[in-house]
Amino acid sequence: MADVFRDRLLQGKVAFITGGGSGINLRIAEHFAAQGAQVGLMGRKQNKLDRAAGGIRAAGGAALGIAGDVRNYEECENALRKTREKFDAIDILVCGAAGNFPATVLGMSANGFKAVIDIDLLGTFNTCRAAYEHLRKPGASVIAISATHAFVPIPYQAHVCAAKAGIDMLSKTLAIEWAGAGVRVNVIAPGPVDDTEGMRRLAALQPLNDASGAVHAAALLTTDGGFTVREDVGRHNAIDKAVGAVMRAGQVPHSLLVTSRASYEVVHKAAEVGCRLVAAISAPTALALRLAQEAGVTLVGWTRPPRLTVYCGEL
Repeated sequence: MADVFRDRLLQGKVAFITGGGSGINLRIAEHFAAQGAQVGLMGRKQNKLDRAAGGIRAAGGAALGIAGDVRNYEECENALRKTREKFDAIDILVCGAAGNFPATVLGMSANGFKAVIDIDLLGTFNTCRAAYEHLRKPGASVIAISATHAFVPIPYQAHVCAAKAGIDMLSKTLAIEWAGAGVRVNVIAPGPVDDTEGMRRLAALQPLNDASGAVHAAALLTTDGGFTVREDVGRHNAIDKAVGAVMRAGQVPHSLLVTSRASYEVVHKAAEVGCRLVAAISAPTALALRLAQEAGVTLVGWTRPPRLTVYCGEL
């Protein structure tokens, strides 16, 4: 970091981070501390927060972990108050607590949808609202961790898309309302991040690649909410395996995801089994694009953070 930022850039600053016990939020806390900030971490499990804060202190930083649920306003107030009592007024507020699980709208309960809205959106509101009296004014910075879900519709993620879109608009409103007090409010939308629950679940679906790093994966999403993943050294074999599994189960394919480029053959196979969308991690060939246009298939490429390019059709 010293090669990018001025050394000890955040010396004397105080940061408060929700969801700070693991994943992207812990990495943020560690880097803030390495640059001189004193950090307060909030999360639901005290033992996890103790490990996180202990690691920061062992590296020479200053950190405090306070257990609490962002869905509970009083618990947000408590964690923020303790952070200010321990350190000082808060210069940087990071709203990073989030929840996620893959499910179609018909495949999730009302409580499941509400849980993600409450953690992500209500949690961001509670944190910001409770933090205002503790923010350094003027000069404080509020950062909400959103996701590309806020502006790109994603199957199996309706709850997250709705929550993140709400966070974006809430943050824009706060930026206007709090500008007069000298408080800046911004949103960042990172792509997939290692050591997060979402990435752990995805990795669990690719055991061969996890062991060898040498195979492709193909995933078929079906109209009944199914999600079938198969792996093979050859991308076409992986697709054939996935198609076979889906057909044997009597399911109807809707979308094909491949960890390769979208070639003419990939699009052809997808169209033949009725897929309306093909997504690949690399750009499609010109022939694949032409076939997708003729077949009425939405073709998406470069699905790697932070990019996602729709070559034809609509998401």
